Amino acid sequence: MRFFLISDNIDTQMGMRMAGIEGVVVHERREVLEELEKAMHQDDIAIVLITTKLIETCADVISELKLRQLKPLIVEIPDRHGQHKIGETIDKYVSDAIGVKL
Repeated sequence: MRFFLISDNIDTQMGMRMAGIEGVVVHERREVLEELEKAMHQDDIAIVLITTKLIETCADVISELKLRQLKPLIVEIPDRHGQHKIGETIDKYVSDAIGVKL
C-alpha cells in the first residue's frame, strides 16, 4: 500500500517525492477530479494526500467521497502557505457524518 499526492504546487510535490511519495501537480477542478478518479482505481494506493487549495476547488465531491468511500483514505494537507484551519474542516466532516453540529 502506498501514498499518492495531488498538489497545486511543485514545492509540495518535490518535498513529498523526497519522502518517497509520488504525485502530480494540477490546478483546475477538472484535473483534480480526474487524478482522484485514477488514484481511486489503483488497488495499491491506500492514502491520497490533497493540498488545501485543491480541496477547496471541489470540496463538495471530496466531502462526499470521504463519507462514502472506504478506500482510499483522502487526507487534506496544508500547502506551503499553511493558512487554512484544518481543525475546522475536520469538525465539518464529523458534523456532516453524524448529523450534529460540534
